[in-house]
Amino acid sequence: MHLPNLSRRERGLLSVFLLFLLVAVFAPALTGVEAGASVFADVRTWHQLPNAMDVLSNLPFLAIGLWGLRLLHWLDRSNDPAAAVAQEPHASSLDCAWIFFAGLIACAAGSTFYHLQPDVLRLAADRAGMAIAFAGLIGFAVCEKVSQRAGWLAAWATLASGLLAVAVWHETGNVTPWAVVQFGGMALVLTLALAKPMPDAVGLKLGWIIAFYALAKLFELADFAIYEATRHLVSGHTLKHLAASLAGLPVLVALQAVGKDTLRHNPGAAALTA
Repeated sequence: MHLPNLSRRERGLLSVFLLFLLVAVFAPALTGVEAGASVFADVRTWHQLPNAMDVLSNLPFLAIGLWGLRLLHWLDRSNDPAAAVAQEPHASSLDCAWIFFAGLIACAAGSTFYHLQPDVLRLAADRAGMAIAFAGLIGFAVCEKVSQRAGWLAAWATLASGLLAVAVWHETGNVTPWAVVQFGGMALVLTLALAKPMPDAVGLKLGWIIAFYALAKLFELADFAIYEATRHLVSGHTLKHLAASLAGLPVLVALQAVGKDTLRHNPGAAALTA
């Protein structure tokens, strides 16, 4: 892509990514914010499984991730020449969805690995899984509101910067680059949610994703308060996992719309689900 051929929205997106890069590189380093081995409210063991509730609450990430990959696999199998005409405008959106749902599975694995025995190395694995999911989500959002070509590039740029930010934090203790990826990325999604969809958008409801993310952060901040308020029934961090996993549902709904479009153009594709 040559700069003169970029649309107004693509130019704006490029400016945002360059701003994020400048902040990540030149902003003051934030160190000592987290020790890695964070203290969580619910540390109960269940059948010799340590931190059981915070571990088991990652199962929805796995379930929704597998559900999404299965749906994408069906869309790929139904992609005969007739269906390809219907799906071609959404090619990058579907590619970003693959990254997103694979990221949810990586989140389940990384978070489970971390909560079994919280420490710095395991937290890095947890964040790496999150980086994959963020990449797919941001790419899909950009496809919806900027362009398909920009979405695919945004996904890979976010993935590379996210994994690099995790490595920088692990090696230096500087959490600034990771904060830019996480909070800057969600600020970008919020901004895109307010923009008019592109003509080839599949209808991803970004507002619901933001709402689930915000709810998850509130649960995280109220970890101990919720644990005490529920008389040790459930902690805020456990609820955080459940709320964050629900962010995958709007993506599933959007893909269902693509599937219905496929069936309209290729009724025989329904037989592939049998």
